[in-house]
Amino acid sequence: QVLLVESGGGSVQSGGSLRLSCAASGDTTTTYFMGWFRQVPGNERERVAHIARGGSTSYSDVVKGRFTISQDKTKNMLYLQMNSLKPEDTAMYYCAADSTVWSILLGQPKYWGQGTQVTVSS
Repeated sequence: QVLLVESGGGSVQSGGSLRLSCAASGDTTTTYFMGWFRQVPGNERERVAHIARGGSTSYSDVVKGRFTISQDKTKNMLYLQMNSLKPEDTAMYYCAADSTVWSILLGQPKYWGQGTQVTVSS
C-alpha cells in the first residue's frame, strides 16, 4: 500500500506561481510512475504531467512550457512547479502513482492522494 499526501495548494493571481508537493510513503518500490492530475467539479479528472522513476517526463499540451514535474527519490517526494498560472488552471490537484505508465495515461492509477486546491484569480 502507498500513501500519497499533497501540499502546497492555495490562491494566486494570474501570472503567479505555486509549487505543489506530494509525499509518498509505504511500499513505494512499485511506484515506477508518478503523476499529477487535476479536476474541476463537473469535469473528468485530467492528467497534467507524469514522471518515470528514471526521470523521463511527459506533459499535457495545456501546461507544457509552464509546469515542471520533478522528483526527489531519496525523500520519496514528487513536485509540480507551476508558473504563469491562468484562471483556467484552477482545480483540485491530485498526486497519483502506479507501476505502469498505461495506468497513468488512462487516468486509472492505483494510488491517489486526497488532493490540494489551486485557485487562480484574474
